[in-house]
Amino acid sequence: MASKNKTVSLDIEQGIAPGKEQKTRKRMVVVSGSAHPQLAADVTECLGIELAPTEHRTFASGEIYTRFSVSMRGTDVFLLQSFGENVNEDIMETLIMLDALKRASAKRVTLVMPYYPYSRQDKKGRGREPISARLITDLIATAGADRIMSVDLHASQIQGFFNGPVDHLFAKPVLESHFLESFTPDERDTLTVVSPDMGRVRVADTWSDSLGAPLAIIHKRRDPRVANQVSVHEIVGAVEGRTCLLVDDMIDTAGTIVKAAQALKENGAKKVIVGATHAVFSDPAIERLQDESIDRVVVTDTVPVPEHHRFDGLTVLSAAPLLARAIQEVFDDGSVTSMFDGAA
Repeated sequence: MASKNKTVSLDIEQGIAPGKEQKTRKRMVVVSGSAHPQLAADVTECLGIELAPTEHRTFASGEIYTRFSVSMRGTDVFLLQSFGENVNEDIMETLIMLDALKRASAKRVTLVMPYYPYSRQDKKGRGREPISARLITDLIATAGADRIMSVDLHASQIQGFFNGPVDHLFAKPVLESHFLESFTPDERDTLTVVSPDMGRVRVADTWSDSLGAPLAIIHKRRDPRVANQVSVHEIVGAVEGRTCLLVDDMIDTAGTIVKAAQALKENGAKKVIVGATHAVFSDPAIERLQDESIDRVVVTDTVPVPEHHRFDGLTVLSAAPLLARAIQEVFDDGSVTSMFDGAA
């Protein structure tokens, strides 16, 4: 359905040859896919502009149609598209929108996708497998994107798949600020940061450093005493009597997180709090996250979290201020890296 909002331009005087009195106008336009319109509205509110009106339709055959209701000629466009339950349809819509922007003579197009789809398929684990994360960047480039912006990539090497600038943002400052404000004195005094598996140790280590808390790691291994290769969870680090903060980049089906939380409680943890960036929440995640081993869950809205995915003990933080600041830095030819002070 078409939006009635009007587009607002931000004017910046550019360098003009001597003797020229005219000014050129650098125009920012923000457009949104249909997957997460609320996040796009929040981002434009933070920027102090309005979302450009866009028409989205799906024909009876299932084919997707999109059209921008205002001129895009010569603009610096930021297309914001997240990916929710209909990830493949959202990808197709994104490609169609990119194509439309290029054909409308946009000067530069930045695809802002807070959650990068297919990011876990970043390499070949076995023969005859695809590298789908690379395919996504190839499609995006072919469709017309000049730049990509994303939050907490599952694998950092994805930045190298795109032959152009990739702004890798981090949600850690958003989550960390919430925890620092919400922790009780006892939770702060007994805090231990926990990596749910060996693959997330580096991320958990940065949390440990910034919060001044010890680090614990959950290591999954095969139990040689049990047939059928049953996995057990060994915990490296002290968790007994501690408030454990489990940190991860995403929660999909929540199997890893819940098993980690159960192992922590079995080893004497007083509380288990989960912090993650992307709330993918595929079935049966919602049921699992309400397990008695988890005291509360904190995520951001990089992925839409509909009402039927919300439950007691869940907190959803806005990623809009983070995205808006990064967009402004790119538009002003500033530094996105400076936003994070070396966070990784």
